[in-house]
Amino acid sequence: MSQDHSRYSRLANITKMINMKLDLREVMEQVTLAISEEIMRCDSVGIYLPQPDGTFRGYVGKPEIINGRTLDMHVIDTDYDLLAKEVIETKKTIYIPDTSKDNRPDPRAVEAFKIKSLLALPISYEQELFGLVFLFDYGIPMNLTDDEIQAVEAYVNMAAVAIQNATNLTKKEKLLNEKQLLLDVSRDLSMYTTLQECFDSCFFYIQRVLDNPNIGVHLMDPIAQKRIRPAKLSKDSDWTEEEWLEPHKEMNFDENTDALVMEVLETKNYIYVPDVFTDSRPDHNLCRNFGIYGLVMFPIITMGEVLGQISVVTLEEKAPLYTESQLQLTQSIIDTMASALSHLLYMEKQDIIIEERTSEVLEKNKELQHVVSELQHLSREKELILNSAGEGIFGLDLHRNITFCNPAGATMLGYESESELIGKSVHVIMNGQSMERKEIASDETDSYFEEYKVFYRKDHSTFPVEYVTAHIKENSEIVGEVITFKDISQRKQLEEKIKYYAYFDSLTDLPNRVLLMDRITQGLKYAKKNDEKAAILFLDLDRFKVVNDSLGHSYGDILLQEVASRLMTCVPEGATVSRQGGDEFMIFLPLVKEESDILKVIKCIDAVFEKPFQFQQHEMYIKTSIGISLFPENGESAEVLIKNADTAMYKSKERPGTSFHFFSEEMDIRSYETIRIENDLYRAIEKDELYLHYQPQIDYKTGQIVGVEALLRWNHPEHGFIPPDRFIPLAEETGLIVPIGEWVLRTACAQMKQWYDSGLKLPRLSVNLSVHQFEHQELFNTIECILEETGLAPEYLELELTENLIVKNTVQTLQTMEKLNASGIKIAIDDFGTGYSSLGYLRNLPISKLKIDKSFVDLMVQDDAAITNTIITLAQNLRLEVIAEGVETKEQADYLLQQDCFLMQGYYFSKPIPPEEIYTKYA
Repeated sequence: MSQDHSRYSRLANITKMINMKLDLREVMEQVTLAISEEIMRCDSVGIYLPQPDGTFRGYVGKPEIINGRTLDMHVIDTDYDLLAKEVIETKKTIYIPDTSKDNRPDPRAVEAFKIKSLLALPISYEQELFGLVFLFDYGIPMNLTDDEIQAVEAYVNMAAVAIQNATNLTKKEKLLNEKQLLLDVSRDLSMYTTLQECFDSCFFYIQRVLDNPNIGVHLMDPIAQKRIRPAKLSKDSDWTEEEWLEPHKEMNFDENTDALVMEVLETKNYIYVPDVFTDSRPDHNLCRNFGIYGLVMFPIITMGEVLGQISVVTLEEKAPLYTESQLQLTQSIIDTMASALSHLLYMEKQDIIIEERTSEVLEKNKELQHVVSELQHLSREKELILNSAGEGIFGLDLHRNITFCNPAGATMLGYESESELIGKSVHVIMNGQSMERKEIASDETDSYFEEYKVFYRKDHSTFPVEYVTAHIKENSEIVGEVITFKDISQRKQLEEKIKYYAYFDSLTDLPNRVLLMDRITQGLKYAKKNDEKAAILFLDLDRFKVVNDSLGHSYGDILLQEVASRLMTCVPEGATVSRQGGDEFMIFLPLVKEESDILKVIKCIDAVFEKPFQFQQHEMYIKTSIGISLFPENGESAEVLIKNADTAMYKSKERPGTSFHFFSEEMDIRSYETIRIENDLYRAIEKDELYLHYQPQIDYKTGQIVGVEALLRWNHPEHGFIPPDRFIPLAEETGLIVPIGEWVLRTACAQMKQWYDSGLKLPRLSVNLSVHQFEHQELFNTIECILEETGLAPEYLELELTENLIVKNTVQTLQTMEKLNASGIKIAIDDFGTGYSSLGYLRNLPISKLKIDKSFVDLMVQDDAAITNTIITLAQNLRLEVIAEGVETKEQADYLLQQDCFLMQGYYFSKPIPPEEIYTKYA
């Protein structure tokens, strides 16, 4: 008992760390410590996490140094370690008590560490593998018992949960980081005025995402549009500029001859080739000349026009593998750059034209009229470029009066024509911002950048902008300014949205857990300082899963929004209502004078939940379970108070309807007992603690037995008989219901065949199937194997499914039911009438029987028999059998018989009894 108590304490501590801390390494260290304390004979325990190359590298362990090497220097390669390979493939624990008789472990490690025995376990959660755990000795076998192995598995399960939590958090952080990165890219590019700056910024962010400096840009020739030319190489590349340009001079490299370039330009999508020599599209000679082994090509597109492409190449033989999210983020960076690049390329094209024309004038000394004509042509082209720019551009003279404005700028400022602005003071746009200088003066810098300013439209409304101001010079003298600006309203809205949803729930607009924790922390400080009380209410919606499963997730979202709205009407000023996720809500009451303050809130919640929730044609009553913890009686920190309120909430779930419960110390003990029972459930099958009783099903009209229902029981070695309603929900939550359900089915079928061979020929055996079992892909094959193993004919077997399961009406559900029916197995709907099915489609399902729930039988005689009568009539019209369960009195049995319901089961006829009593009583 002392060892068990220590084990459960360690499990509880790890669970607490998972719920309260985000540091994965700290949790993993606690797990390895717990394992080493549990298995004292173990010389080494280590946790190994997967690497991109398929190996597993040491992460944490005890001891931290083995044979002079730290744990992160130890690598498990499944090409050599067949034991690790088998654990990964099967996701099952493997214990090798004697390595000399087993060739699966890596012989190099066995020899190096003198390993005599070895225990390997997978760290997995819902079929996803997160890592491996290895325990071994240095010379003396560990001689592990089943109980010790199962204890280690319990700790490893905790590790899986911690890794899953860390993975989810990492994904959220990654999404925020990517959004911030794109905002940084956009901000940086808006400040640059040269191609060099534009490319350097783009290279910096691409290298940051792909961790590869070998980046080059190829652009469409501004003059010969059909030819693509090398433009710029990253300064951090492993090539020199000359090494990069030389092969381009020797080889004909353009969009018409290179298949990859042609495909990128035509499809306008990026292309990823991890290995160029196993792909037919790349030019292999070109790749050999450059020393390229892998590459990615990204198109540069703006306004539907391809400006060129950016190549990221790998010069090592073992090319790194990029993820789809990395490639998509890189393309987003390039798309952001494209707009700025387009404007700069237009300017470069202009410069090229000016250079060519000037050269012609100097070389040929043409007549003055020709020169004037050329300049006029250039002026018109400049005007076209100015008019085509997507950003707003206007000029100022020395007195800060507007001298010109492009159409895009006039439109953004609310003017029908740019001519309306000519001659006006810049005050009409800036309204006094940055106007310290009345006149333009000489400055050391030629331009400056302003972010998050506002400009005024013609109608005096404002919009946020970022703009660049540059001097206009003539003969080195400043003669004015040119201002280029961009409307950043959408970006500001996006930034505000990101900031908002960092603290508020996106579905209900209630404060999320981050904001709630801050408010609780501040509220508790105030309460402690002023000797005040506070309270936390933890709410969980009852039967919310029914809404999602029967009506769909969109209706579930509508329900959550309506619940949030109703809860807000019940709290006093200064209180916080928060959604924690799923169907869980929390209310923080910072100032509680007496218990009646809390009861007033709960009474209001009870009242608003009395009203039905409307979903178009649907109407549903939803109740809530509430747990309450008080400051300072039940804890002095937010984490402890939330945990205790959560515990109290589960206590309130034991009562029907909207209920509440205050936390007490006994609940902590109860929570600890639940963890113990959950862990013991893992061992129940192996230790033969589970057994079956059978309840007879009677034809009341003839008095004959027409079948039996198999009912699961658990006799715990310490706690004795544990009610099914206590351990079956735990089995559902942990996934153990699948192997337990398979055991029930196999045991019941074997017992039915044994009765049959002994002369007791019962017509039917009923076995319940859970939702998890029914949705398992191997269900039909498993049932076929069990019937073949036990020799029981399928027509003797009847499977009972809950109404909520068939309500889903998925393709897989219908296909499985049809296969079972075709094989001769009967299907009954258990607890009929408690779900929300449309009775009309029952005729299309391959079922043979409806089972009236005990709750309707209880109400039948003394209160209301309408539901029971309706179910019986429905079954008769659909030519289905109908059976009533929970019949406990003669009065109930007689009434059912009058309504032509002959089949019954319940304590009036017999309680569930052992198989030998069934044989003695009915043989």
